[in-house]
Amino acid sequence: MLVVLFLLIPLPKFDDPRSTVVYASNEELLGARIAADGQWRFAPEEKIPENYARALILYEDKYFRFHPGINPVSLGRAFIQNLKAGRIVSGGSTLSMQLARMSRKNPTRNFSGKFLEILMALKLECCYTKDKILALYADVAPFGGNVVGITAASWRYFNRPPERLSWAEAATLAVLPNAPALIHPGRNAALLKQKRNALLARLFKKEYIDSLSYQLALAESLPRAPLPLPGLALHVVEKAHKQFPGQNIYTTIDYTLQEKSIHLLEQQSKELEQNEIHNLAALVCDVRKNSILAYAGNISAIAQLDVFVDIAQTPRSSDSILKPLL
Repeated sequence: MLVVLFLLIPLPKFDDPRSTVVYASNEELLGARIAADGQWRFAPEEKIPENYARALILYEDKYFRFHPGINPVSLGRAFIQNLKAGRIVSGGSTLSMQLARMSRKNPTRNFSGKFLEILMALKLECCYTKDKILALYADVAPFGGNVVGITAASWRYFNRPPERLSWAEAATLAVLPNAPALIHPGRNAALLKQKRNALLARLFKKEYIDSLSYQLALAESLPRAPLPLPGLALHVVEKAHKQFPGQNIYTTIDYTLQEKSIHLLEQQSKELEQNEIHNLAALVCDVRKNSILAYAGNISAIAQLDVFVDIAQTPRSSDSILKPLL
């Protein structure tokens, strides 16, 4: 019977809508748009950073590399506690079981649900490698508010991709999914710092980090609130979102040249505003490669003007086209 149930249970699926994410030619983030369901959920990472993986396993499931999806000792202890309480008070869940539960949209905890999660976790372990399960967990874990997945969390809380996280930042993100509604940047900062530092101490004890790295990590401050995502190519991101919603878009835009173009236009806009010229745009192309290196659709020194209108794409009369040449 158990074998039949195991075979009939489908693998967990994660098909929630994704954010539209736009990158420069060097894969630096230019900007993003929120997913259709109002969540910041970036495309999944093929492999998560080693420091985050170690922190997560140590915090959530220290026997993850060795068990087949369930930890009999933890389950036995949880079963006794739940039996005494007459309800689910302890889960004893492994990372694989937590992943199974998240695929079910975190339903109310009960014994039948726990049994289903056990079967789903066992199936996950049969079909995927440990690294794949870790990557799936990191991709769908909640990190507080409307931030889902390690990539979105890395950008929203630390303004950098996951592979550039420090040990302190990795430890912070490792503890967040355990209680994202209770602790996240901007809420219960003292408790979040306590949990992060306790995990850092365990990482130090395990000799994953040396003494200097440990002391520096303890000294790092926590983010006070989610950070705004980069907005270096507003009109490019908007166009990509309309044409390719929910996808990762890799452009030919040169990140440094884009920054310089925006800065130059902002300077010129302040000067030209005195002559009643309120909007500027720039397009830098590599004609040999037929590629766009920088794109600024609308820059204005006047805040209340609608800079979301892409004047670089707006049709012009012949008089307007000839003005710069006359």
